Amino acid sequence: MLHLQIVLTHIINGTMVAKINFLFFFLSLVLLFSSSTAKTPPRPRAFLLSVTKDAATKQYLTSLPQRTPLVPEKLTIDLGQRFLWVDCEKGYVSSTYKPVPCGSVTCKRSLSGGCVETCLAPPSPGCNNNTCSHSPYNPFIRTSTSGELAQDVISIQSTDGSNPGKFFSSNGVVFDCAPSFLLEKLAKNVKGILGLGNGYVGFPTQLANAFRVPRKFAICLTSSPTSRGVVFFGDSPYIFLPGMDVSKRLVYTPLLINPVSTAGSYFQGEPSTDYFIGVTSIKINGNVVPINTTLLNITKDGNGGTKISTVDPYTKLETSIYSALTMAFIKSLAKIPRVKPVAPFKVCYNRTSLGSTRVGPGVPPIELVLGTKNTTTSWNIWGANSMVAVNNEVLCLGFVDGGVEPTTSIIIGAHQIEENLLQFDIANKRLGFTSSLLFGQTTCANFNFKSKA
Repeated sequence: MLHLQIVLTHIINGTMVAKINFLFFFLSLVLLFSSSTAKTPPRPRAFLLSVTKDAATKQYLTSLPQRTPLVPEKLTIDLGQRFLWVDCEKGYVSSTYKPVPCGSVTCKRSLSGGCVETCLAPPSPGCNNNTCSHSPYNPFIRTSTSGELAQDVISIQSTDGSNPGKFFSSNGVVFDCAPSFLLEKLAKNVKGILGLGNGYVGFPTQLANAFRVPRKFAICLTSSPTSRGVVFFGDSPYIFLPGMDVSKRLVYTPLLINPVSTAGSYFQGEPSTDYFIGVTSIKINGNVVPINTTLLNITKDGNGGTKISTVDPYTKLETSIYSALTMAFIKSLAKIPRVKPVAPFKVCYNRTSLGSTRVGPGVPPIELVLGTKNTTTSWNIWGANSMVAVNNEVLCLGFVDGGVEPTTSIIIGAHQIEENLLQFDIANKRLGFTSSLLFGQTTCANFNFKSKA
């Protein structure tokens, strides 16, 4: 044993030391090269949220984990609202909450026109000195107020387009702190509104910036309060059972920018974050409905045009457009007797007199002609989306009178977009739409929310 120790000592103190050092250097290089070339998990290309329909309010709801530690926030979806806002007045506790300072890049890009220099109450979420102020809005009570713009952690589930995947978090998502009174008339247990509007602080753009995915999202609302629809963010196929890629059914039309905000309250110079499309005419059974087409254009003052809404349950039409549409619809069903109208609708029929088809009650399609003189396409609204069952016996035309000289001439409501997939490609300024998925024998409830094994 002594002899072995002597030999080893001699070797280590001799020429072998350089060889041993070289060996360790070589092994270090191998390990370093292996770690640098090892495959890292691919960054997700898309995310999703599930959506449910509240039967009592007809609002569309989702849940978004927020704060540290994470708390699932139940939110009402507002397609055109400028940002996410939540109630900070009651129980908002988070170790990662950060108010957005006045004059910061984030504040400027949010197009805020307000700053809170001094908050009189003790510092807390929603009340801090020198913070950017914005105006959260509740469209159901048509009320807005001042709120502190802030940032906090959110967590959202990834997807490959056919199943949900892992959750990913971002710590810099902007939202607005609102007082509790602004929750009035929101669905039960809802704590705020998820604004999907087209703007820098709109949720789709924030996700795109946080996770480096395309500025694009798609929404598919289910007509049933007992099933789930879905919103996709980023770039993915849209696979619905039984294995149908709905993205292949999309037809495109330009998204238009309204230079003047159409929100309930806004700062001067703020453009609209609503999504407008270029309806040029309306047809029923292939016949053009005689309307004043100048109402379909967006004026320099921001009036007119057509936008899409998830907070208006039914499509609202300027009075003269509504009158022309209902007259043409009645004429197309002249041989079928009407029944007593049920508010807020004015054109109603007995269910049995209309019959049924794959795409709902047997009524003529209402065709929205979109685009320009050189490039046009049509969005067909079939019976499942044009008619509303007000009771077990009566169906009514699901369009309502929007009044004389409304800000927006046509507001396509939520009932008209149920069981349709709409893709809002913000980066390329276009809307993709499928018309009714019922034609493809699938629905918005057919996304598989079960994770892969």
